Amino acid sequence: MIYIIEFLVYLVVLLAIGVYSMKKHTGGNEGFIIGGRTLGPLTTAISAGASDMSSWLLLGLPGAVFASGLVEGVWISLGLTIGAYLNWLIVAKRLRLMSAKFKAITLPSFISRRFDDSSGVLRIIANLVILFFFTLYVASGFKGGTLLFAHTFGASEQVSLFVTAAVVISYTFLGGYLAVCWTDLLQGLLMLTALVFCCILGYAAIAGSGVSISQIRPNAFSFSTGAITAASLMAWGFGYFGQPHILARFIGIKDTASVKSARRIGITWMAICLVMACCIGLIGIGYDAAHGLAGVGGEGGNPERVFLALTTALFHPIFGGFVLAAVLAAVMSTADSQLLVLTSSLTEDLPGIRDMDSRKKMMISRLGVIGFALLAAIIAATDKGNILSMVGYAWGGFGAAFGPLIILALCWKGVSWWGSLSGVLSGSVTIFVVKNFVKIPGEYFYELMPGFIISFVITVLISLITKKPSKETLEVFDQTLSELA
Repeated sequence: MIYIIEFLVYLVVLLAIGVYSMKKHTGGNEGFIIGGRTLGPLTTAISAGASDMSSWLLLGLPGAVFASGLVEGVWISLGLTIGAYLNWLIVAKRLRLMSAKFKAITLPSFISRRFDDSSGVLRIIANLVILFFFTLYVASGFKGGTLLFAHTFGASEQVSLFVTAAVVISYTFLGGYLAVCWTDLLQGLLMLTALVFCCILGYAAIAGSGVSISQIRPNAFSFSTGAITAASLMAWGFGYFGQPHILARFIGIKDTASVKSARRIGITWMAICLVMACCIGLIGIGYDAAHGLAGVGGEGGNPERVFLALTTALFHPIFGGFVLAAVLAAVMSTADSQLLVLTSSLTEDLPGIRDMDSRKKMMISRLGVIGFALLAAIIAATDKGNILSMVGYAWGGFGAAFGPLIILALCWKGVSWWGSLSGVLSGSVTIFVVKNFVKIPGEYFYELMPGFIISFVITVLISLITKKPSKETLEVFDQTLSELA
């Protein structure tokens, strides 16, 4: 009963933020999609981090460490931290300035205007990539929420999935970008607090028990692995350059002067959270041996429940409810951002809709939130994969399709329309082919690594032999670089 009350309080707070944001934002659909470019460094940084980490941080990563030791956790965390830092360093300022000069508020509209996409083909292809991979991404978040509610309240998966989708839809529908970012700030801080206290209490619970984690799981502290596996795990960091929901934070930040502070805040938050999540996986091994964690280890157990099980075991229900709410926060902080990008692609980039007046587009945006959420819920209900695999596929798709193009678009004036189109298509196709048909025995081979490299190389090669963008477009590029100097 205590859990129910605390969850309700938490959800009421999120809805209140949604209602407040609905009254606060101005500027029609642009205000709904990017909040009028008004958010400062703290909100932008934590919002970007929280929307990035999702339920993978509290469920997928601790579960991977619990099942396999540090080998996955260390290499993925290292790659993600490096990738996030370089994304803030290379992309953030350039994208903020150049997107404003091109009057672009979505990633497809920026790509279209940067490369003189008069035919609209490039914009449509970019939208199709977003619609496909983000629907899968939102589904992985809903799967995490389903796991949470089923574990906490003993609810059926159908009921749990409905509750998760309903909450995310409600405040995103109401408040748009401002609601998403402000709730992500709250949720990011809650996630950080939950991870830190779970580690402290978990360590205290096994410190005097005589349990040796390394004896229980000899490979728990080993992170040595094959070169291809290590490179593939670190290649997760490539994904940052192409994630539309993270790049949207760069487009919507108040000004370029805020980027440096935001980078420091965001990377600090991220590093602490990743370390704590890996520690929880290790602590779970020891606690399971000393006291037992129901539903985590053994036959029929799900390692991705380790954080939930530790929370239930370690915390008094008064505090445990808020800690479990952090998992819901992780789910929603990604799903809401992705739904917003999906619906922004619908209203700002599709022919016939993008030319409507702002009020009509804002209404379509809100209806799009509902429609895409329902589609993602159907996928979550029918897909049998785990959270980490679903996130990995979507993350890799965006990283390969958009990552090389965004870096080159912001740093090299020689990228052509044909080069950009070839890069998006080759990255997407490579992800699909490697994911489904290429396996290396004894190694983990993440499809993002070859996808990113192939997309980058093809974009450059095709651009070298095809017509460059117009003089006016290149002047905007030059103005951006001169302002950064």
